Amino acid sequence: MAAIAAQQEAMKKLDWMNGKWRGPAVSQSPQGEHKVTQTERIGGFLDGSLKVIEGKGYNADGSTGFHAFGVVTYDPATKTYWMTSSAQGRSGKFQLTPSDNGYKWEIPAGPATIRYTATLADGTWTEVGDYVAAGQPPRRFFTMTLTRVGDTDWPEAGSMTKD
Repeated sequence: MAAIAAQQEAMKKLDWMNGKWRGPAVSQSPQGEHKVTQTERIGGFLDGSLKVIEGKGYNADGSTGFHAFGVVTYDPATKTYWMTSSAQGRSGKFQLTPSDNGYKWEIPAGPATIRYTATLADGTWTEVGDYVAAGQPPRRFFTMTLTRVGDTDWPEAGSMTKD
């Protein structure tokens, strides 16, 4: 039980994320710029010992332009946070580093790194993605700016009962 208590305590650093969020997001790719209205719904699970995240971006016509699922956990043995992410046909487990007002996580990308940095300031969650290659300045390819629009009881609500 000590491990669960340690997880619950560690996850409190990310409690600011809980709820429903919405705002503009823009990504750059070789195909050009892609704008969506990004939504995030985030809640604690297993008595607050981890965070469950669904990110969904809507195109201007209402269709889904992006859809991702993530779980943030904390390993008390190594004192390490992990982001397990699935999006756009890819998935992986990546170290996440909380800060006083956000977090950072990175994805290896061959000789480079994809670095996501999130900050919360004045009720606005801003997250950027940068492509970082040795000897080159970081190239920004993603920006989202979200405002909290409500609470959510997801994913705890609606679970199965024994009957």
